[in-house]
Amino acid sequence: MTSLLIRDAEVSGTPGTDVLLREGVIAAVGTDLPATGVPILDAGGGALLPGLHDHHLHLHALAADAASVRCGPPRVHTAADLAQALATAPGDGWIRGVGYVETVAGLLDSAALDSLHAERPVRIQHRSGALWILNSAAARRIGLDTTDEPGIERDTAGRPTGRLWRADTWLRSRLPDTGPPDLTEVGAQLTRFGITGITDATPDLTDDSLVALIGAAESGAVPQRLNLLGVPLGGECGPGVAAGAYKIVLADSGFPEIDVLVATVRRAHALGRPVAVHCVSREALLILLAVFDEAGTIPGDRIEHGAVVPGESVSALRRLGLTVVTQPGFIAARGDDYLHRVDPSDLPDLYRCRSLIAAGVGLALSSDAPYGPVDPWQIITAAVTRRAPGGHIVGAGETLRVPEALGRCLAPLHDPGGPARTITPGAAADLVLLDRPIERMLAAPVAEAVRTTIIDGRMVFDR
Repeated sequence: MTSLLIRDAEVSGTPGTDVLLREGVIAAVGTDLPATGVPILDAGGGALLPGLHDHHLHLHALAADAASVRCGPPRVHTAADLAQALATAPGDGWIRGVGYVETVAGLLDSAALDSLHAERPVRIQHRSGALWILNSAAARRIGLDTTDEPGIERDTAGRPTGRLWRADTWLRSRLPDTGPPDLTEVGAQLTRFGITGITDATPDLTDDSLVALIGAAESGAVPQRLNLLGVPLGGECGPGVAAGAYKIVLADSGFPEIDVLVATVRRAHALGRPVAVHCVSREALLILLAVFDEAGTIPGDRIEHGAVVPGESVSALRRLGLTVVTQPGFIAARGDDYLHRVDPSDLPDLYRCRSLIAAGVGLALSSDAPYGPVDPWQIITAAVTRRAPGGHIVGAGETLRVPEALGRCLAPLHDPGGPARTITPGAAADLVLLDRPIERMLAAPVAEAVRTTIIDGRMVFDR
């Protein structure tokens, strides 16, 4: 493993600082460090930060998203737009659509989707990621009327409607087997943003998906440090990839029995794994808090999304020692829709940030990509402005200052609600060098300012 001397960087606001990297760690921080025989990276006064972490995304879905048809805003707004997008989809086989929302053409079912496109088999994913909608051609291809898979919605006569709720694994088993998508471009894209660590939050990873993710990390296709929430209880990942908290989905389409949830949490805790619970509604959060009161908590237990957190629940989150891994990027991407469709009483509770920090609740920011914007600098800006696309502010009392928002992207992968990492000797050499001082970056956080990304002491992106 090579050494590297970063010369003339701004570190923690101090200009003219040198940072020596050796064997994947920060060996020294100071001024005028000796450079004999060591390659030099001239920072030119740019700020040097710990590498950013995305604490909740979905790698394979992000890769598949790039090859999918956009079925919702900002590209598609009407049923006619959607029909045109499907008609012009490349190829002649299956069409995979993403990003659909009911404002385009209502809550689609097979019949409604047939009216938009009936020739090729079409599957469209709702932008929440929780729902797939199939047209009749697709339903026939996968034998939708011949299975009793629980996630398949049926009408009063028992016929499938074409809506599949949280049935991704089953659906994949019925589709042409193309294998998990290549992650090379996704890994490269994340390095361009300065992201050096990621938590894949996909639940219930299949053996094939788990092998593919581990292989992508080992090959360098995904150069980031990788933490997986979907590793089965009792499963292992091997060197270089970590089994993180155990992902549990508390889906509003059908809540499990509380005693089942309590038993699952206790089983994970007994194996030494915290839990990471998908929780997006007021009702789901109240159920979850009752579960934790019964099962107890351990360090590392976390709530994924926390899309709606009632004010009266904040003290319970603090008492239980839970961390909320949330996505203010959704405010920037979907805020106009929230203003029209979310109950006004819930708007102050959407994607809380400031109130959680003020109450001592651990908070991490993340993307939920591909369902939310993947650029962490856009997410930071969204946490600061809370501005919807139309200009309205959603939750003005929940804004963060830029340093606070940035810090919530710098916490350790295994302690997302913990303190931001710093550049100190002995720390992992996972760094991002900007082309400007930190003051300029805090005034206008943009990905274009990322000049160099370093992971484990190696430059993986340099422009």
